[in-house]
Amino acid sequence: MKHMLETMYIMTPESYLYHRNDNICISIGGEEKASVPVNQVESIVFFGKNSVSTSLLSFCSKYNITMVFLDMYGRFYGRVCGPVSGNVLLRKKQYQAVDDDAFSCRLVRDILYGKIYNGKNVLMRYARTSKELEKEEHLYQGAETLSNIAKKLDECQTVDSMRGVEGAAATAYFSRFDDMLAGQNGFHFETRSRRPPLNEVNAVLSFVYTQLTHDMRSALETVGLDPAAGYLHTLRPGRPSLALDLMEELRAPLCDRFVLSLFNKGQLSQKDFETDCDAVFLNEKGRRTVINGWRERKQEQILHPFLKEKIPIGLIPYTQAMLFARVLRGDLDCYPPFVWR
Repeated sequence: MKHMLETMYIMTPESYLYHRNDNICISIGGEEKASVPVNQVESIVFFGKNSVSTSLLSFCSKYNITMVFLDMYGRFYGRVCGPVSGNVLLRKKQYQAVDDDAFSCRLVRDILYGKIYNGKNVLMRYARTSKELEKEEHLYQGAETLSNIAKKLDECQTVDSMRGVEGAAATAYFSRFDDMLAGQNGFHFETRSRRPPLNEVNAVLSFVYTQLTHDMRSALETVGLDPAAGYLHTLRPGRPSLALDLMEELRAPLCDRFVLSLFNKGQLSQKDFETDCDAVFLNEKGRRTVINGWRERKQEQILHPFLKEKIPIGLIPYTQAMLFARVLRGDLDCYPPFVWR
């Protein structure tokens, strides 16, 4: 099993990164603040205005360390990585499978079963611990609705029809999101809003989804797959469609539960956010709180439901990418989505 390396998050404005020997160094205001051995780092994520030496760019490319550039609110700008090292034969099978309607339908059905089942499990988890009868009943009703929606996947003969089922499931799931919030500090979800997020809960959800997208994209490249050639999400230049496909089943158990925990435990307050016109974003303090929690979360160990091995949560994207590669190679008959019971 792959060893999980660290992701460096650069959040202090005006940071300058360079390399010395086999170390990645961070300088702020002309003073070196940290030095990290290259063999401990998998990727570097930059927030806001920072700078990088040209020698570090080539150094990271040599050691296959990906650099991801986001604005101060976590919106994606771009990424820099080394030469493509994917298995050309594996990628050929991936591209052929994109045009195989039967394969696409089987894969998308499995992914959406996993996504809906995980959403149902999250609703039931909070229903069991709810102290308000009305919310408890609403959550259990939502779980039952998701079960009924999932049954419709068997009737779908095309990926387009499955997208409709996914939309119905998402509506039922997010309509119960406020029931899972403790309501501390006046935070409410209301409805899903993305571009831009219109409240604090949506701001954190979008921020964490961006981190998971990066992790899934890197995992796919690690096993030799093309993150852009997907099956559920339509193909579009610049869109990591396959990364978005495989992270669908991971949103509820990894991201949503994490975000709900941050709010329900009072780890975020109104002081962690700022508003730009109608949009709401995490400020620097809020981003640090979320990133620190996310890093700790990724270190936690779980028993993978299919592999039956204990792995860090941070390796789940890699294991799912590896399992999908096995499907393409013919080592597995079908894709086993990650289902967290």
